[in-house]
Amino acid sequence: MASFFRDTPAISHEEFVLLRDLVGARTGLHFSHDMRTSFERRLRERLAARNLRTFMEYYQHLRFHPLAAQEWDEVYDLLTTNETYFYREAYQLNAFRDEILPILAKQVATRKRLSVWSAGCSTGEEAYTIAILIKETNLFAGWEVAVYGSDISRRCIAVARKGVYGQASFRTMPEATRRAHFVERTDGVHVVESIRSMCHFNQMNLLEANRARLLGRVDAVFCRNMLIYLDAQSRRKVIDLFHERLFPGGVLLLGHSESLLNVTTAFELLHLKGDLVYRKPVTVSHTQPL
Repeated sequence: MASFFRDTPAISHEEFVLLRDLVGARTGLHFSHDMRTSFERRLRERLAARNLRTFMEYYQHLRFHPLAAQEWDEVYDLLTTNETYFYREAYQLNAFRDEILPILAKQVATRKRLSVWSAGCSTGEEAYTIAILIKETNLFAGWEVAVYGSDISRRCIAVARKGVYGQASFRTMPEATRRAHFVERTDGVHVVESIRSMCHFNQMNLLEANRARLLGRVDAVFCRNMLIYLDAQSRRKVIDLFHERLFPGGVLLLGHSESLLNVTTAFELLHLKGDLVYRKPVTVSHTQPL
């Protein structure tokens, strides 16, 4: 393997542009020229795996090979950032539990159904955290509650579905919460069944809107620290998708460094005690698809 890497030519400017643009069109991920070295390093092992000698051959493989779909799953895993853990950005999660969930409980009381989407859920910690917060409020006893987690990475979704984690995932979780909702076993820390049963995970590319519509409508969307990796056009497509999938009055929670400034005016700001989130207006000017 080491010999193969030495023999493989470095990625040329033309190859980088072709591959970068191909990946961008498929995923929305943006790679600037100063990320060329990192881009090459992450994909180089795939040339060896496919017995290819140049990045141009790899480009052709991704475009035309009958098994290209399988290779794209490998690309997604290598090029996406999957750093996450339970209770990440706790101040926002506390606002969700203490302020947003009571609002939603009143808002959707007539249908007794709550749906939350963790878009870009990585290995599932965020989705399970959301389920725990919902359960801890005791506002939704007897309701139909579903937390949907989606990610472009097949590997991440497999981990999320398993619901077994190492110690690093618990770096900010309160110990009492961990004891209440997890079980220590020899192979790791398992999410208890009462929380697992609330969560549903599927691989999804957010640029494929038709697949996202299979979720139906949701009352809240978490999409934190993902938009910063997308190009402007893809960012707008994803935000438009969230707007479409949210019920009127539904909320969108972004990462602390993300905003909808210069992206869309379709959302209104919801001012909370310790945070600002976006809300789809209760009254909209056009009919939303089901």
